[in-house]
Amino acid sequence: MSFTQRHLLGIEPLHPAEITAILDLAEDYVALNRSGDKHSEVLKGLTQINMFFENSTRTQASFELAGKRLGADVMNMAMQTSSVKKGETLIDTALTLNAMHPDLLVVRHPHSGAVNLLAEKVNCAVLNAGDGKHEHPTQALLDALTIRRKKGRLHRLTVAICGDIAHSRVARSNLILLGKMENRVRLIGPPTLMPAGVAEFGCEVYDDMQKGLEGADVVMMLRLQKERMDGGFIPSEREYYHRYGLDAEKLAFAKDDAIVMHPGPMNRGVEIDGTIADDINRSVIQEQVEMGVAVRMAAMDLLARNLLAARAAQA
Repeated sequence: MSFTQRHLLGIEPLHPAEITAILDLAEDYVALNRSGDKHSEVLKGLTQINMFFENSTRTQASFELAGKRLGADVMNMAMQTSSVKKGETLIDTALTLNAMHPDLLVVRHPHSGAVNLLAEKVNCAVLNAGDGKHEHPTQALLDALTIRRKKGRLHRLTVAICGDIAHSRVARSNLILLGKMENRVRLIGPPTLMPAGVAEFGCEVYDDMQKGLEGADVVMMLRLQKERMDGGFIPSEREYYHRYGLDAEKLAFAKDDAIVMHPGPMNRGVEIDGTIADDINRSVIQEQVEMGVAVRMAAMDLLARNLLAARAAQA
């Protein structure tokens, strides 16, 4: 199996074969998670520490469940009350962590690049659970697995990513992954929510939902990242929903068998109509949650193999 990474910090460093390796192994873990006995022992004896400097019910629960199903000793550090809040630097935190001898470190941080900095200072495998506006690699991988299972392939599809592109690490990671796997990617949203230089990513950019959704195989909606906004990016939520919220009328421009995705948490009636979100024939939002656990299990399994191999080579 072709996966040589020491850490999973982003999609950018991954080769298409490594993306495929994670997704293929994740398929095995989907089957395990649907079985009577959901437990494996591939991480038995290893320690996983989850450090979430930003709140995230969904992602943290998914990583915790993934580690426990693989047999790891899992510890969640309460970063909101940690020494970092009292003035301790990330470097100090890294030194403290090294003294605990963890094997897998899962980190979510509000600042882009913070997870990469930690990875340089710790003696274990690091998984990026989202850093600032930079990347959220496991979200893009679980989205890719969901698409591949629903469409039967992960190449030469037309994927529309709609909404708050500028503040979304999910959009960035998906854009990179889908591009590596030879898909046609369209970004749809108001100009105020498009990042500078977005055309350099080799995608099509639209500010009109009708044109952007025409003939799309996959429609991926994004949450308005209000916590990262420091100005008037949209006139009002009502106006935003009118122009960019996904409803049946707008979805009709996509292919008849187009699937609807959302990384969550959803703002119903802002970026997506509740009826569309709950439509079992079109929406794969609950499948995304399920695939998240399997993908994180696969990523931790592969990183642990490389970590143990490297330690054995040094011994």
